[in-house]
Amino acid sequence: MNTVMQLMQSHSSVRSYTNREIEKSLLDSIVQSGQAASSSSFIQAYSVIRVTDGQNRESIAQAAGGQGWVIKAAEFLVICADMSRIQTCCEKSGVERLEGFAEHFIAATVDAALMAQNMMLAAESAGLGGVFIGGIRNAPEVVTECLQLPEQVYPVFGLCLGWPEDKMAVKPRFPVDVVLHQDVYQFAKVQDQVDEYDQQMADYYSSRQANTKNTNWSLQTASAVQGKKRQHMLAFLQAQGFLKR
Repeated sequence: MNTVMQLMQSHSSVRSYTNREIEKSLLDSIVQSGQAASSSSFIQAYSVIRVTDGQNRESIAQAAGGQGWVIKAAEFLVICADMSRIQTCCEKSGVERLEGFAEHFIAATVDAALMAQNMMLAAESAGLGGVFIGGIRNAPEVVTECLQLPEQVYPVFGLCLGWPEDKMAVKPRFPVDVVLHQDVYQFAKVQDQVDEYDQQMADYYSSRQANTKNTNWSLQTASAVQGKKRQHMLAFLQAQGFLKR
């Protein structure tokens, strides 16, 4: 492995930070690194909101389920899928306005995610740590109001960044041969693969030095997906101009 691969594979979420600030020039470089990510048809359908207002941070932290690191992190950013500039360019070019097609929603969401991952890697390369905050989708209207997001923009997730006070051990991922299929999807192997991984994750959770748990991947994942259905999201996205067709 080269140093870039080593950095990628050493990632773990960081939620505890020192009081040291992040220089604006470094933050700008991190955002520029995010912009260097691939973009569907080069539409660049993303925006980043830097949240410095303390009241807004508190409101968003509570909306996200009481995640205190949203308040304490040196920087809290909200990554948005943004079709508003594309709407403007359509109008400028004399073509139809956007009509909320599912494909446009997917393209903007993928663009935002690719940008955010680049930003995380850039931050970690500078010695920073961070964590993505999907919990802002618990109450997207609150986030939208705080940040005054217009139609054709929605908050995908947040990103806390800071200088790490401590760092968790790297969680073991599925083996490569589980996620890398040859020619066709190897569905017959799924049950055995999940069983083996559950044992690996159970060993990991019980042996780590902090936040020890008696659980495994299946229990954690089933609880997460069944507990975070966020059924309000479809109506919210449609109100913002997405997923209408």
